[in-house]
Amino acid sequence: MSIDRAVLAFAGFMVLASVLLTHFVHPGFVWFTVFIGVNLIQSAFTGFCPAATVFRKLGIRPGTAF
Repeated sequence: MSIDRAVLAFAGFMVLASVLLTHFVHPGFVWFTVFIGVNLIQSAFTGFCPAATVFRKLGIRPGTAF
């Protein structure tokens, strides 16, 4: 799995988790979803993604390897 795919999978998981937390735990968790969205937008414009940095340190390699 490449870093790009790992980041996409992680972002999708986090969005789903935040929606479930908002629905089942407390409506205030909607701000967690907003944070994830803002982070995705800023990484699209700046190229900086904290999750990609963490995945790189965990040994996931860039590229298209599956």
